[in-house]
This record gives sequence, structure tokens and C-alpha cells, in this order.
Amino acid sequence: MPDQKTKTVVSKILDTKDVTTCKATAQMIKKARNDGVELCFDRAANMKACPIGADSACCKHCSMGPCRLNARDPYGKVGVCGATIDTIMARNFGRMVAAGTSAHTDHGMQMLDLFREVVNGHVKDFEINDPQKVLDVAASIDIEVEGREFQDIANDLYAELERTYTQVDGEIPFAKRVPEKTLETWRKLKIVPRGAMREIMEMMHRSCIGVDQDYKNIMQQASRTALADGWGGSMVSTEISDILYGTPSPVVAEVNMGVLKENMVNIIIHGHEPNLFESVIASVNSPTLVEAAKAAGADGINLVGMCCSGAEMMSRHGIPHAGNFTSTEAILCTGAVDAMGVDIQCIKQGLAKVAECYKTPLFTTNPRCKIEGVKHIGFTDENPRDCTDEIVIKAITRFKSRSLPVEIPQIVNPGVHGFSYEYINYMLGGSFRGSYTPLNENIINGRIRGVAGVVGCTNPRVKQDYVHVELVKELIKNDVLVLQTGCSQIALAKAGLYTPEAAYLAGPGLREVCETVGMPPVLGLGSCVDNSRILIAASEMVRTGGLGDSIADLPVAGAAPEWMSEKAIAIGQYFVASGVYTVFGVTFPIVEQTRFHELMFNGLEEQGLGKWGFSPDPHEIAKMMLAHIDKKRKALGIDKARERVLVDMNDRRQIDAA
Repeated sequence: MPDQKTKTVVSKILDTKDVTTCKATAQMIKKARNDGVELCFDRAANMKACPIGADSACCKHCSMGPCRLNARDPYGKVGVCGATIDTIMARNFGRMVAAGTSAHTDHGMQMLDLFREVVNGHVKDFEINDPQKVLDVAASIDIEVEGREFQDIANDLYAELERTYTQVDGEIPFAKRVPEKTLETWRKLKIVPRGAMREIMEMMHRSCIGVDQDYKNIMQQASRTALADGWGGSMVSTEISDILYGTPSPVVAEVNMGVLKENMVNIIIHGHEPNLFESVIASVNSPTLVEAAKAAGADGINLVGMCCSGAEMMSRHGIPHAGNFTSTEAILCTGAVDAMGVDIQCIKQGLAKVAECYKTPLFTTNPRCKIEGVKHIGFTDENPRDCTDEIVIKAITRFKSRSLPVEIPQIVNPGVHGFSYEYINYMLGGSFRGSYTPLNENIINGRIRGVAGVVGCTNPRVKQDYVHVELVKELIKNDVLVLQTGCSQIALAKAGLYTPEAAYLAGPGLREVCETVGMPPVLGLGSCVDNSRILIAASEMVRTGGLGDSIADLPVAGAAPEWMSEKAIAIGQYFVASGVYTVFGVTFPIVEQTRFHELMFNGLEEQGLGKWGFSPDPHEIAKMMLAHIDKKRKALGIDKARERVLVDMNDRRQIDAA
């Protein structure tokens, strides 16, 4: 049993059926309670959310406050400085966007720094695994590639992408990928990002006391800052990760806590930057360390992922995945985790106490993310194995001295993951005719009603995975193809929707397409920074033709039904600013029936962008998304499906000839 000194008495208990739909997590919640260990689910039950803060009706940006306004009478009073509810909400929202953008931007800049060092031969433990993508990305932003040395192209690519972060004027490089009409709208509204550092800095400045006090003007900068994330920091991170570690293509991978093995040394890597995980892969495959594990009595070393870096490794290498954000503490209760290494983002401080309870070595590795009382083993790109070998050695030592009972939920859900933009292009048309034309044609003829991105976190204030799963089931039943990233991807994988056989849950049109191609009705694209893959796919749908001239014309919608992070707000805003109707669940930081609410939920769309939506109910979210998709179909004149005609070989020859 866990050490008595580290036990916590839980005062308010919720039935596990009201907490999670994940049977493995429910099993571990019960075990934790029996052991007297508190997890995030019970902390959420015992911590009432501040209703004023939840509505973003408070301001604490200076020492004259904090000022609390009344959401029931939003214009009944103002802050000490005179700030209205609209100014306060806009400032709070803008700061959330800035914080989320900074997270993805810092991540992307770290990846770009590593790329530079690999190209110039200063880092030896990593290498370029997809040289063709260097050429493709370079060409996409107008870098000359024909007849040039590869290293010269790579260095030019680095120099150009560095402007994503440091440029103080002009347009970020990936603005060249934006559909022309969408970019025209951005230029008109003056929201084309310059450089991420400048946009984040300006957003923070504008939201200071006594600076920007026009909610529309604040929202303009929030859009520009968010776009610096989606079309900047996140997109750079995705593209450079693919270049260094390989562009994903479909791979079968297992998800859920049953991927742990009692007779093996189990190591979990949790976080967001792939560098740590890639080095751990090398460490666990070291013959010396494998032999050490066997000498300790194990059958071998079992490497498992969690959260977003886990999703990325699952998509790229088929590494098994143990669970999403709200399960990161619960899995330690198995007693089978011999070490957990973390880097950045979505790392709960509560992990430290739970790890101590179950005598699991927990290690921070990144200087940006240390936890009080947790051992730090510094990871560097120059000598990555110094860190990752030590994590493996500590795990082997813990396996050898396991003293607590092991209880592993015997639940494993296999599925197909790794649908990059490039593979979707290949999947639809093959090596010589790769194209998004079949996707667009099937949207036009009505087999596919539209496309939805269902992404984001899980949140212990709602039943884990429930909203994700119910929403996606409703969408695919109505012939909507679903693209996913991050923790949402794991929720649906656990529900069994990542197998081609899951097409039986889809509507007749989507099912026909899935069965023809041999794909699931839900496509996993990787980690949360890989939402940029969805932006690239949407842009390609516009370029392919037949579905309008801008992203705002497409019959598409997005949702983050169990969001919890400022990163999610930044992601949502860059999709809205790109032209996508985006619905959030759980809660939303806004007071209804205010001018700022009207701007976000209607006014932005009137400017030619997308708009926000909100509902905590998955079926209501589905109705809202379907209504928007149908509205866009009607505007395109494709609201009625074309008559389906069987095409014989002679017809096909005529099509090919044309």
C-alpha cells in the first residue's frame, strides 16, 4: 500500500460512472480512493470553480483591483479604472490567446533550433529523416530548390522560418500557404501576423491597465496573435518534427492502460516536445540497457506514451499510448509504472504526490518545467542520452525493487493512426495522382456532408471522454468526416472508432467512402500542435476547387468539447480567424448578452472570418456544427446530393482522357 504519510483524505466522492467513460481510468480511481490517494477528478469535485472568473467578469491586471463585475447585470458597474465588461473580457481573452500562442511558439522555436543544429552538423544524435519534406516545405514558401545543394536549401529554410518568430514587420512565411481570398480578408482586417514574438508582446501590452480599451481593437490583436500560432509556431513545429523524425503514415497502435506489462520495465513519457521521446526510443533499444532489464528479472523494456508527445509517437512510430490528460495521474495507481519522464505542457503538479504514493520515480527534463520536490534530469539536444539513459536505468532499478501490488486494467484498444496531410493526399489518389479532388467531389455529390475537426483536451469538470465520443458518433452518423488531434484522438481510440470496421457507425455516404478507401471514419493527425495539419488540409480543399474561394466558404466546423488549456483558446481563435466555425464545450470565458459576446459569436463572421459557438452538450454541439455545414453547402449550391450513377470502365476512360 502507499506510504501513509502521503495519503490524502477525499471529502466529496463522485460515482466513477459520473466521472469517466474510460473503464480503465474508473478502475484506477477506485483503487486510488481505496489507497487514500487523491486524483484530479476528486480535486475537481472538491474545488468549486469561481463563477465570476469562469464568466471572465473579473480583472486583476492592476493593484486597484481585483475588480469583480456582475454577470447578471454586466453594464451595472465598471472597474475602478472605468473599464467596462467588454474591455475586461476582451483583455482576459487576449491574454489567454497570448499565453497559448507562447506555448506553441516556444515549442516550435525549440524544434527549429534543433533543425539548424542538425543541418550544420553540431548535433549528432538526431538527423533528417524526411529530406523530401525539406524540399516540399521550402518550395511552398517560394525558396528555390531546383539545381541547388540540399544543405543550402535547408539553411535557407531555417533562415526563412526563423522570421516566424523574430520578424517585426511584414508577413510570416507560411502566409504564402493561405488561400488567396482568406489572405485578402486578413490584410483588409490588418490581422496578418508579422512575427510571433511581436504579436505576443503587443497583445500583452495592449491588455495592460490604461492601454487598449476598445474590445473590437483588442480582438483584432487577439486574432493576429492566434494566427501567429496556427500558421506560425504550431505549423513550424509540425513541419520540422516531420522533417527530423519522419512524416506519419498509417500505423496500427494500441491505446489504454492495458499496454502496461507486469513482467516488463514500464516507462511512460508524457509532455509535448518529441525530442525527449525520440531519444528515449534509442535508450530503450540499447542492447546494454535491455540486458540490464533482463538481469533485473524483466522480460524487457516497455515504452509507453501519454498526452500529446505520446500521440505524436503513436502516429509516427506506433508506440502504445496509455491515456489522455485526465488519466496521467490515474495510471500511476497501477503500481506498474517504473518511471515517468515529463517535459513541457499539461504536466499536473499533482503527479508528484501520486508518484510518491506509488514509489514511482518521476523526472522533469526541461528547464521550462520543473516541479517542486521532483528530481530534475536535464535534457539537451547535444547529449540527449545522458538524460534518457538515466531515466531507463532508474526505471530498471525500480522494477527490481517493486514493493507495492500491481494492478493493470486489462483493456487495450487497437486502432489505425498517423494520417498526415501528405498521406491523406496519397490515400485519395495514389503516388501518381495524389489529390484532394476525390474528397471535394464526395463532398459536392453529398456522400460526405462535410468535414469536422474535433480536438483538444479532457477536463475533470466533465465526464472524461463522454462529450468527445458522443459528439463524434453523432457527426459520423450524419456523414461528416472527422479529423482529430491530441487528447480527443485518444478518447475516440479508446471507444474503438479508429478501426476501419468502425465505418459501420457512419452514415451511408461516409461509410461507402471509408469502405472504398479502407480507412476509419475518424482520422488521427497527431498532437495538439498538429492542428496545423487541419489548416493545411482546409487550404488544399480550397485550392482543389469546387468548394468556394476561402476557408470561410468550406462546409467544415471545429470543436474542442472538453477543453481546459489556454492553448485551446489560442487554437480556437486561430481557427475562427481562419474562417472556421468553432464550438467549445465545458464552459466559455464570456458573459452572454454583451457586445463582446455578440462580436465573437456573430460579428467576426460578418467580417468574413469564422465565429465561436458554445454548448456543454455533445448532441447540441453536433446540431450546431451540422447546421453550419448545411448552411455552407447551401451557399455553395450543393445542399442537394447529386444523383449517384454507376460508372463503368468506358466512362472511367473518358474521365481519364479528359
